[in-house]
Formats: sequence, C-alpha cells, structure tokens
Amino acid sequence: MSLVKTSARAVTLLLTTGLLTHAAAQTAPTTPAPATPAPAAAPARPAVTTPAPARPAATTPRPSAATTRVASSLAVELGALVKGQIIRCPAVLKLGPQAVCLYAKSSASALRPLVKTKLGTRVIGDWKAGGKSSSLFVSDKAGGNVAAFVLLSELAAAETLLVIDGVQAPAASAARITVPAGVVKGQPYVLGSDLVGVVNVSNLGGGKFRLSVTGQTPLTVTVGQKTVQREGGAVELPLAPATDGKNLIFPLVGLRALGCTVTPAGNNLTVACGTESVGLRPIVF
Repeated sequence: MSLVKTSARAVTLLLTTGLLTHAAAQTAPTTPAPATPAPAAAPARPAVTTPAPARPAATTPRPSAATTRVASSLAVELGALVKGQIIRCPAVLKLGPQAVCLYAKSSASALRPLVKTKLGTRVIGDWKAGGKSSSLFVSDKAGGNVAAFVLLSELAAAETLLVIDGVQAPAASAARITVPAGVVKGQPYVLGSDLVGVVNVSNLGGGKFRLSVTGQTPLTVTVGQKTVQREGGAVELPLAPATDGKNLIFPLVGLRALGCTVTPAGNNLTVACGTESVGLRPIVF
C-alpha cells in the first residue's frame, strides 16, 4: 500500500477511535474562574504554542523538502482562511516534523467547502469521511503529485481541529516497469512464472527457454525470435518472446502454439492447457 493511503487511513483510525479528541481536549481553550467577583470575561482563546509533534516512526520516510514546503504553505493559507490558532499536535498521531495543527471555532461541515474552494485545482479527489473526521489530499500544483493532506476532526458542534501534514508521493519513476527490448507496446504478455501449473518453463540459458505442456510436443523459444523449434520442424509465433534478464515474457497469442486456450474473465484471463487451467492478469507494456 502506497504511503499516501497508509497515512490517511492511520490518521482516520486514530481520530475515529476517540484518541485525537482526548489528546486535543488537553490543548483546547478553557475559561478560567475569576478570583473575585467581576464582570463576565470573554472565553479565553486557546493557548498558542509552538508545534512540537512527535518524530515519525522509524518506518515512516521523512517527507521531502518540497513536500514540507507545500504543507507549510497550506498551513499559512488555511490558518488565515479559517481564522485558526496553532496548537500543539497530539503526539498520539505521530505526524511528520512539519505538521501543523489549527484550532478553529467553526463546524467541520462549514469548513469543508471553504477549504476545497480555496485550494481549487490543487485538490486531488474529494473529502474522504470516516466517523467525525474527513481528509483531503492536496498536490503541489494543479495536476501535480500528491504532496500533503488536510484533515478535519470535529471536536464539538462549532469546534474543529485541522491537521496539515506532508505526505511522500509514490516514486512513480521507480515503480514504472521498464519496457524490455523486443516487446510490442499495447500487446498482452504473460510471465513464464504466471503459467506455473499449466506450462512448465525451463531456462536453458543463452536466451533460450523450453515450454512443455502435458500431451504436447515441447517448444524451444529464443528471446527476440518469432521462429521457435518443435520436434518435427519450426513454428512461427505472431510475436517474439522477450525477457527482463530473468523471466520469460511470452506473448499471450503465442500460447495457441502450445494448444492452450485463453478465456476472458473480467479483468483477468483463464488459460487452459489440456486438463489444467490457471487465472492470470496479462501484462501490457
């Protein structure tokens, strides 16, 4: 699970179990009792303290400098918008080092549309509600990557705690699969390991693989070549097999040469070879 989703779910769980309300109550405004009779004083404003959130757990990556800048900028924008006051973030949340918590004398339902309108095209999706809290993801710019989240927790009918913190966007460039040489973009392929149980794939070395199906003559394929060897002669495949250096990447249409049939099953496929079958999801580069 990506860090964005994990952070939002963890925060929402803590809020909905009541831990945040308990921790925030220790920093919420109080009205001191007058020592001597005097005219009624206005309720005390919540103490403004320097945020000192707990350090993130060792397994939580520190947000990048760009991400923390976005979170800090959001805190300034939203603080002015909701007329909120900075309070100490509940340590139980284990927020990032740049997290900011604001106390606002407004209901969460009133703040949600204001916040979303203010952030405009930087908003990613819509508010995700859970119990008495709701969260919203925000990008660094219009159409950009997720960089921070805003969370609203209803403390009372007209009291809300806002949490602004940075999140680490998934490293898309690292997660992106490098297209192996020789594959045709847009065409479905399967890994040799996905065919376990229906096709026995043996790595012969030198870019050669042997594919065997019970009751069928084995095929010997060579990476990058459409022509494959079978006892009694050669067979031409519609597309050439490929490899990522370790796994065989075999064209789905080539399974017919092994006497296999392919049946759509929702987003997946069922590959049947002889009396055996397996469900898999093809790879499209």
